[in-house]
Amino acid sequence: MVETKIIRIDSFNPELKYIRMAASAIAKGKLVIIPTETVYGIAANMANTKAIRRLKEIKKRPEGKPFSLHIDIMDKVEEYATDIPAVAYKLMFKFWPGPLTIIFKGKNFSTIGIRLPDDIICRRIISHTEVPVVCPSANISGKPAPTDFAQAIEQMNGLVDLALDAGPTRLGVESTVVDVTGSSVLVLREGAIKKDEIEKIAQKKTVLFVCTGNSCRSVMAQALLQKRLKENGRQDVEVLSAGLMQLAGIGASEATREVLLKEGIDVSKHISQKVNRDILHRSDIILVMERLHEEKILAIAPEVKNRVFLLKEFAKLNNANLDIADPIGKPLSFYEETMAVIKEAVEAVAALI
Repeated sequence: MVETKIIRIDSFNPELKYIRMAASAIAKGKLVIIPTETVYGIAANMANTKAIRRLKEIKKRPEGKPFSLHIDIMDKVEEYATDIPAVAYKLMFKFWPGPLTIIFKGKNFSTIGIRLPDDIICRRIISHTEVPVVCPSANISGKPAPTDFAQAIEQMNGLVDLALDAGPTRLGVESTVVDVTGSSVLVLREGAIKKDEIEKIAQKKTVLFVCTGNSCRSVMAQALLQKRLKENGRQDVEVLSAGLMQLAGIGASEATREVLLKEGIDVSKHISQKVNRDILHRSDIILVMERLHEEKILAIAPEVKNRVFLLKEFAKLNNANLDIADPIGKPLSFYEETMAVIKEAVEAVAALI
């Protein structure tokens, strides 16, 4: 038994001295009860084997059931996980920070569970520790997870070194746990996020078209595929477009608007966006117009290599030249020819996805 130090902390404006105190204790291998938005947890230094062994003992945790890592920013996922699928990024962008634990393939473990909590105290403590932090619920295994401080300290008083009392947790329900290490997303535990919400995200494909400036070729492809999918009654595909140039926020070129109007499509409200790691990561299929685009994308995010294809290549068009040339600066007739090629390819894509 130890003497548990209890501190009351403001859940809306947490005092920095208490954040630092908790962070320092965790970094040194001590066990600290902290709030999250779901339930109270016991924070420990994942890299400290003594602290983890002690944590398992006081929770009476079954062997072979690892603790999940809690992080303060999304970028840290890539420090610990590998082979991250597009669906995982979609779930992260939709539900993080929040009550979702995701099981990934691990870099140093076969698998690793990671969560980005939506609680200011928890995230600030993690940030100040500068060590990897696990934070399982503050209860004996098999007993209900504590949704307020009184429940947590009742079970853990004398077993942990420090405990922060921030009142009741905001959600009061444990995180949902999903496994993305297989060919499909598995919901291992339904918690604050319902299973059908997870499945809605998981079942939707994202197709991203990329060209140079996102003002002509990728705009054509996006608009044509959206039209075809709508005609086919498909609602399970999200279609995006982006460009590799520095400029963003411009509209579709005048000639692009003109040729698309002949197809009954109005893109006058299109606003270009620049390719970035986020949009690449959450795209299941990335279709580019030229080999150069593929090279530049892989320079930005080499991990998406297996998702990037030349549009003509993916569509299996029998053509010796797989590049689709940029029509910018060319006459309207060139735009019309470009449109015809892209339309043929898009029809094939619609049938394949």
